[in-house]
Amino acid sequence: MTGTTDFARLVGIAVPIIQAPMVGPMAPLAAAVSSAGGLGSLACAALTPDQIRAEVAAIRAATDAPFNLNFFCHEPPSPDAEREAAWREQLAPYYREFGLDPAAPVTMANRAPFDGAMAEVVSDLRPRVVSFHFGLPAEPLLRRVREAGCLILSSATTVREARWLAERGVDAVIAQGAEAGGHRGMFLTDAAASQVGTIALVPQIADAVDVPVIAAGGIADPRGVAAAFALGADAVQVGTAYLRCPEAGISAPYRAALSTARDEDTALTNVLTGRPARGLLTRAVRELGPLSAAAPAFPGAAVALQPLRTAAEAAASGDFSPLWSGQAVGLSRERPAAELTRLLASGVPRA
Repeated sequence: MTGTTDFARLVGIAVPIIQAPMVGPMAPLAAAVSSAGGLGSLACAALTPDQIRAEVAAIRAATDAPFNLNFFCHEPPSPDAEREAAWREQLAPYYREFGLDPAAPVTMANRAPFDGAMAEVVSDLRPRVVSFHFGLPAEPLLRRVREAGCLILSSATTVREARWLAERGVDAVIAQGAEAGGHRGMFLTDAAASQVGTIALVPQIADAVDVPVIAAGGIADPRGVAAAFALGADAVQVGTAYLRCPEAGISAPYRAALSTARDEDTALTNVLTGRPARGLLTRAVRELGPLSAAAPAFPGAAVALQPLRTAAEAAASGDFSPLWSGQAVGLSRERPAAELTRLLASGVPRA
Protein backbone atom coordinates (compact mmCIF):
# COMPACT_ATOMS: atom_id res chain seq x y z
CA MET A 1 0.00 0.00 0.00
CA THR A 2 1.29 3.49 -0.85
CA GLY A 3 0.00 6.69 0.67
CA THR A 4 -1.43 6.49 4.19
CA THR A 5 -1.52 10.31 4.52
CA ASP A 6 -1.54 13.32 2.19
CA PHE A 7 2.23 13.61 2.51
CA ALA A 8 2.80 9.92 1.86
CA ARG A 9 0.57 10.03 -1.22
CA LEU A 10 2.33 13.18 -2.46
CA VAL A 11 5.76 11.57 -2.22
CA GLY A 12 4.65 8.07 -3.21
CA ILE A 13 5.76 6.22 -0.09
CA ALA A 14 3.94 3.58 1.92
CA VAL A 15 4.33 5.11 5.37
CA PRO A 16 4.82 8.77 6.43
CA ILE A 17 8.12 8.11 8.19
CA ILE A 18 11.18 10.16 7.20
CA GLN A 19 14.70 9.26 8.24
CA ALA A 20 16.26 12.58 9.16
CA PRO A 21 19.25 13.59 7.03
CA MET A 22 22.35 13.40 9.25
CA VAL A 23 26.00 13.98 8.38
CA GLY A 24 27.73 10.62 8.65
CA PRO A 25 25.15 7.99 7.64
CA MET A 26 25.25 7.41 3.89
CA ALA A 27 23.49 5.35 1.22
CA PRO A 28 22.97 2.12 3.22
CA LEU A 29 20.71 3.79 5.79
CA ALA A 30 18.75 5.87 3.28
CA ALA A 31 18.24 2.85 1.01
CA ALA A 32 17.11 0.64 3.89
CA VAL A 33 14.49 3.13 5.06
CA SER A 34 13.19 3.80 1.55
CA SER A 35 13.06 0.07 0.83
CA ALA A 36 10.95 -0.39 3.97
CA GLY A 37 8.36 2.12 2.74
CA GLY A 38 9.58 5.28 4.45
CA LEU A 39 11.59 8.17 3.03
CA GLY A 40 15.34 7.70 3.36
CA SER A 41 17.48 10.83 3.36
CA LEU A 42 21.06 11.69 2.45
CA ALA A 43 22.73 14.70 4.09
CA CYS A 44 24.67 16.44 1.32
CA ALA A 45 26.13 19.50 3.07
CA ALA A 46 29.43 17.75 3.80
CA LEU A 47 29.69 16.03 0.40
CA THR A 48 31.14 17.07 -2.94
CA PRO A 49 29.02 16.79 -6.10
CA ASP A 50 30.90 13.63 -7.10
CA GLN A 51 30.32 12.10 -3.68
CA ILE A 52 26.60 12.86 -3.90
CA ARG A 53 26.41 11.21 -7.31
CA ALA A 54 28.17 8.12 -5.96
CA GLU A 55 25.88 7.84 -2.94
CA VAL A 56 22.74 8.30 -5.05
CA ALA A 57 23.97 5.59 -7.42
CA ALA A 58 24.33 3.29 -4.41
CA ILE A 59 20.83 4.13 -3.19
CA ARG A 60 19.34 3.48 -6.62
CA ALA A 61 21.23 0.22 -6.93
CA ALA A 62 19.49 -0.94 -3.74
CA THR A 63 15.96 0.42 -4.30
CA ASP A 64 13.79 2.25 -6.80
CA ALA A 65 11.79 3.90 -3.99
CA PRO A 66 11.78 7.69 -3.44
CA PHE A 67 14.51 9.31 -1.37
CA ASN A 68 15.45 12.77 -0.13
CA LEU A 69 18.59 14.87 -0.68
CA ASN A 70 19.19 17.49 2.02
CA PHE A 71 21.23 20.70 1.74
CA PHE A 72 22.21 23.62 3.95
CA CYS A 73 21.41 27.13 2.73
CA HIS A 74 23.03 29.36 5.35
CA GLU A 75 24.78 32.65 4.62
CA PRO A 76 28.55 32.12 4.80
CA PRO A 77 30.05 34.38 7.49
CA SER A 78 32.48 37.20 6.77
CA PRO A 79 36.07 36.36 7.74
CA ASP A 80 36.89 37.38 11.30
CA ALA A 81 40.59 36.73 11.88
CA GLU A 82 40.56 38.22 15.37
CA ARG A 83 37.72 36.01 16.57
CA GLU A 84 39.24 32.92 14.97
CA ALA A 85 42.63 33.63 16.58
CA ALA A 86 40.98 34.07 19.97
CA TRP A 87 39.16 30.74 19.51
CA ARG A 88 42.42 28.97 18.70
CA GLU A 89 43.98 30.51 21.78
CA GLN A 90 41.13 29.17 23.89
CA LEU A 91 41.74 25.72 22.43
CA ALA A 92 45.52 25.90 22.85
CA PRO A 93 45.62 23.90 26.12
CA TYR A 94 43.86 21.02 24.38
CA TYR A 95 46.34 21.19 21.49
CA ARG A 96 49.20 20.96 23.95
CA GLU A 97 47.52 18.01 25.66
CA PHE A 98 47.48 16.10 22.36
CA GLY A 99 50.88 17.32 21.23
CA LEU A 100 49.43 19.28 18.31
CA ASP A 101 50.58 22.47 16.63
CA PRO A 102 47.75 25.04 16.83
CA ALA A 103 49.23 26.93 13.87
CA ALA A 104 49.16 23.94 11.49
CA PRO A 105 46.75 24.21 8.53
CA VAL A 106 43.48 22.30 8.87
CA THR A 107 41.62 20.35 6.19
CA MET A 108 37.87 20.42 6.68
CA ALA A 109 34.96 18.72 4.96
CA ASN A 110 32.69 20.85 2.82
CA ARG A 111 30.02 22.88 4.64
CA ALA A 112 29.10 25.21 1.78
CA PRO A 113 25.50 26.30 1.22
CA PHE A 114 23.42 25.12 -1.73
CA ASP A 115 24.78 26.71 -4.90
CA GLY A 116 24.79 26.40 -8.67
CA ALA A 117 26.97 23.30 -8.65
CA MET A 118 24.60 21.53 -6.27
CA ALA A 119 21.60 22.69 -8.29
CA GLU A 120 23.24 21.04 -11.31
CA VAL A 121 23.57 17.80 -9.33
CA VAL A 122 19.87 17.95 -8.41
CA SER A 123 18.92 18.65 -12.03
CA ASP A 124 20.87 15.61 -13.15
CA LEU A 125 19.80 13.19 -10.40
CA ARG A 126 16.17 14.33 -9.99
CA PRO A 127 15.46 12.88 -6.54
CA ARG A 128 11.80 12.79 -5.54
CA VAL A 129 12.43 15.10 -2.58
CA VAL A 130 14.93 17.87 -1.81
CA SER A 131 14.96 19.33 1.68
CA PHE A 132 16.73 22.38 3.07
CA HIS A 133 18.00 23.48 6.46
CA PHE A 134 18.42 27.13 7.54
CA GLY A 135 15.68 28.46 5.26
CA LEU A 136 15.70 28.26 1.47
CA PRO A 137 18.22 29.09 -1.26
CA ALA A 138 17.75 32.09 -3.51
CA GLU A 139 14.74 31.92 -5.82
CA PRO A 140 16.73 31.20 -9.03
CA LEU A 141 18.29 28.16 -7.35
CA LEU A 142 14.96 27.09 -5.89
CA ARG A 143 13.39 27.36 -9.35
CA ARG A 144 15.97 24.91 -10.71
CA VAL A 145 14.99 22.40 -8.02
CA ARG A 146 11.32 22.75 -8.94
CA GLU A 147 12.12 22.43 -12.64
CA ALA A 148 13.84 19.12 -11.85
CA GLY A 149 10.47 17.85 -10.64
CA CYS A 150 11.48 17.62 -6.97
CA LEU A 151 9.22 18.17 -4.00
CA ILE A 152 10.67 20.78 -1.65
CA LEU A 153 10.74 20.62 2.16
CA SER A 154 12.39 22.86 4.72
CA SER A 155 12.63 23.11 8.50
CA ALA A 156 10.89 25.70 10.66
CA THR A 157 11.55 26.23 14.35
CA THR A 158 8.85 28.89 14.81
CA VAL A 159 5.43 29.66 13.34
CA ARG A 160 6.92 32.74 11.68
CA GLU A 161 9.49 30.60 9.88
CA ALA A 162 6.78 28.13 8.83
CA ARG A 163 4.67 30.91 7.29
CA TRP A 164 7.75 32.28 5.51
CA LEU A 165 8.41 28.87 3.98
CA ALA A 166 4.79 28.31 2.96
CA GLU A 167 4.66 31.73 1.29
CA ARG A 168 7.60 30.64 -0.86
CA GLY A 169 5.90 27.49 -2.07
CA VAL A 170 7.39 24.60 -0.13
CA ASP A 171 5.45 21.36 -0.46
CA ALA A 172 5.67 20.55 3.27
CA VAL A 173 7.09 22.14 6.42
CA ILE A 174 9.24 20.24 8.91
CA ALA A 175 8.28 21.50 12.38
CA GLN A 176 11.56 21.03 14.24
CA GLY A 177 10.95 21.03 17.98
CA ALA A 178 13.66 21.99 20.44
CA GLU A 179 14.02 18.31 21.43
CA ALA A 180 15.51 17.41 18.04
CA GLY A 181 19.15 16.42 17.68
CA GLY A 182 21.54 18.17 15.34
CA HIS A 183 21.53 21.73 14.09
CA ARG A 184 18.57 23.93 14.77
CA GLY A 185 17.01 24.93 11.45
CA MET A 186 16.41 28.47 12.71
CA PHE A 187 16.84 31.22 10.11
CA LEU A 188 14.56 34.12 11.09
CA THR A 189 15.81 34.12 14.67
CA ASP A 190 19.05 33.49 16.52
CA ALA A 191 17.39 33.17 19.93
CA ALA A 192 18.35 29.63 20.91
CA ALA A 193 16.97 30.04 24.43
CA SER A 194 13.39 30.55 23.22
CA GLN A 195 13.20 27.63 20.79
CA VAL A 196 9.82 25.86 20.99
CA GLY A 197 9.24 22.21 21.89
CA THR A 198 7.58 19.79 19.47
CA ILE A 199 4.34 19.40 21.40
CA ALA A 200 3.73 23.15 21.30
CA LEU A 201 5.18 23.83 17.86
CA VAL A 202 3.43 21.23 15.69
CA PRO A 203 -0.22 22.25 16.30
CA GLN A 204 0.58 25.95 15.96
CA ILE A 205 2.33 25.39 12.63
CA ALA A 206 -0.47 23.05 11.49
CA ASP A 207 -2.93 25.87 12.18
CA ALA A 208 -0.77 28.43 10.38
CA VAL A 209 0.01 26.78 7.03
CA ASP A 210 -1.95 24.93 4.35
CA VAL A 211 0.73 22.37 3.45
CA PRO A 212 1.50 19.09 5.23
CA VAL A 213 3.41 19.43 8.48
CA ILE A 214 6.18 16.99 9.41
CA ALA A 215 6.87 16.66 13.13
CA ALA A 216 10.52 16.36 14.19
CA GLY A 217 12.08 16.23 17.63
CA GLY A 218 11.69 13.77 20.49
CA ILE A 219 10.11 11.03 18.37
CA ALA A 220 11.68 7.59 18.72
CA ASP A 221 8.86 5.04 19.05
CA PRO A 222 5.20 4.50 18.04
CA ARG A 223 3.95 6.57 20.99
CA GLY A 224 5.80 9.62 19.71
CA VAL A 225 4.46 9.02 16.21
CA ALA A 226 0.88 8.74 17.46
CA ALA A 227 1.30 11.91 19.52
CA ALA A 228 2.62 13.83 16.52
CA PHE A 229 -0.40 12.87 14.44
CA ALA A 230 -2.74 13.82 17.28
CA LEU A 231 -1.12 17.27 17.23
CA GLY A 232 -1.80 17.75 13.52
CA ALA A 233 1.28 16.32 11.82
CA ASP A 234 0.95 14.49 8.50
CA ALA A 235 4.34 12.74 8.78
CA VAL A 236 7.21 12.43 11.23
CA GLN A 237 10.96 12.81 10.84
CA VAL A 238 13.17 10.67 13.08
CA GLY A 239 16.91 11.03 13.49
CA THR A 240 18.53 9.76 16.69
CA ALA A 241 16.72 6.42 16.71
CA TYR A 242 18.02 5.69 13.20
CA LEU A 243 21.60 6.40 14.30
CA ARG A 244 21.53 3.20 16.33
CA CYS A 245 20.72 1.08 13.27
CA PRO A 246 23.67 -0.92 11.92
CA GLU A 247 23.18 0.70 8.50
CA ALA A 248 24.02 4.13 9.98
CA GLY A 249 27.71 3.25 10.05
CA ILE A 250 28.62 5.70 12.83
CA SER A 251 31.85 5.45 14.83
CA ALA A 252 32.21 3.08 17.76
CA PRO A 253 32.56 5.92 20.32
CA TYR A 254 29.42 7.58 18.96
CA ARG A 255 27.46 4.32 19.07
CA ALA A 256 28.64 3.59 22.61
CA ALA A 257 27.72 7.09 23.82
CA LEU A 258 24.20 6.81 22.37
CA SER A 259 23.68 3.42 23.99
CA THR A 260 24.25 4.78 27.50
CA ALA A 261 22.81 8.30 27.13
CA ARG A 262 19.87 9.43 29.22
CA ASP A 263 17.24 12.09 28.61
CA GLU A 264 19.30 14.71 30.50
CA ASP A 265 22.54 14.03 28.61
CA THR A 266 22.02 16.42 25.69
CA ALA A 267 22.32 20.18 25.35
CA LEU A 268 22.05 22.90 22.74
CA THR A 269 25.60 23.93 21.92
CA ASN A 270 27.37 26.15 19.41
CA VAL A 271 30.95 25.29 20.33
CA LEU A 272 31.28 22.42 17.86
CA THR A 273 30.30 24.26 14.68
CA GLY A 274 29.27 27.84 15.47
CA ARG A 275 25.50 27.31 15.25
CA PRO A 276 23.17 25.98 17.96
CA ALA A 277 22.79 22.22 17.67
CA ARG A 278 21.65 19.56 20.13
CA GLY A 279 24.19 16.92 20.99
CA LEU A 280 25.53 14.75 23.76
CA LEU A 281 27.40 16.42 26.60
CA THR A 282 30.95 15.60 25.55
CA ARG A 283 34.06 17.03 27.17
CA ALA A 284 34.23 19.83 24.58
CA VAL A 285 30.61 20.81 25.14
CA ARG A 286 30.94 20.80 28.92
CA GLU A 287 34.24 22.67 29.12
CA LEU A 288 33.81 25.16 26.27
CA GLY A 289 30.07 25.81 26.47
CA PRO A 290 27.48 24.54 25.98
CA LEU A 291 26.92 27.98 24.41
CA SER A 292 29.85 30.35 23.97
CA ALA A 293 30.05 33.86 22.52
CA ALA A 294 33.67 33.09 21.63
CA ALA A 295 32.81 30.39 19.07
CA PRO A 296 33.31 31.64 15.50
CA ALA A 297 30.24 31.74 13.28
CA PHE A 298 29.14 28.56 11.50
CA PRO A 299 30.98 26.62 10.26
CA GLY A 300 34.12 28.30 11.57
CA ALA A 301 34.12 26.90 15.10
CA ALA A 302 34.60 23.39 13.72
CA VAL A 303 37.80 24.24 11.86
CA ALA A 304 40.07 24.68 14.88
CA LEU A 305 38.39 21.75 16.62
CA GLN A 306 39.07 19.35 13.75
CA PRO A 307 42.65 18.36 14.78
CA LEU A 308 41.43 17.72 18.33
CA ARG A 309 38.56 15.63 17.01
CA THR A 310 40.91 13.60 14.82
CA ALA A 311 43.37 13.00 17.66
CA ALA A 312 40.67 12.03 20.14
CA GLU A 313 38.91 9.70 17.69
CA ALA A 314 42.25 8.00 16.99
CA ALA A 315 42.24 7.16 20.71
CA ALA A 316 38.63 5.87 20.45
CA SER A 317 37.22 8.97 22.17
CA GLY A 318 34.34 11.20 21.13
CA ASP A 319 35.40 14.03 23.48
CA PHE A 320 35.77 16.55 20.64
CA SER A 321 33.34 15.04 18.12
CA PRO A 322 29.84 16.34 17.30
CA LEU A 323 27.78 13.52 18.81
CA TRP A 324 24.41 14.90 17.73
CA SER A 325 21.46 13.48 19.60
CA GLY A 326 17.88 14.37 20.44
CA GLN A 327 16.28 14.23 23.87
CA ALA A 328 14.53 10.92 23.14
CA VAL A 329 17.87 9.11 22.92
CA GLY A 330 16.95 6.99 25.95
CA LEU A 331 14.10 5.46 23.94
CA SER A 332 16.34 4.33 21.08
CA ARG A 333 17.48 0.74 20.62
CA GLU A 334 19.84 -1.21 18.37
CA ARG A 335 17.72 -2.60 15.53
CA PRO A 336 17.83 -2.79 11.72
CA ALA A 337 16.48 0.24 9.86
CA ALA A 338 13.64 -1.70 8.20
CA GLU A 339 12.50 -3.03 11.56
CA LEU A 340 12.59 0.46 13.09
CA THR A 341 10.65 1.90 10.16
CA ARG A 342 7.92 -0.72 10.56
CA LEU A 343 7.84 -0.13 14.32
CA LEU A 344 7.43 3.62 13.89
CA ALA A 345 4.77 3.09 11.24
CA SER A 346 2.69 1.13 13.72
CA GLY A 347 2.03 4.43 15.47
CA VAL A 348 0.45 6.04 12.40
CA PRO A 349 -3.33 6.24 12.84
CA ARG A 350 -5.26 3.96 10.51
CA ALA A 351 -7.40 5.73 7.94
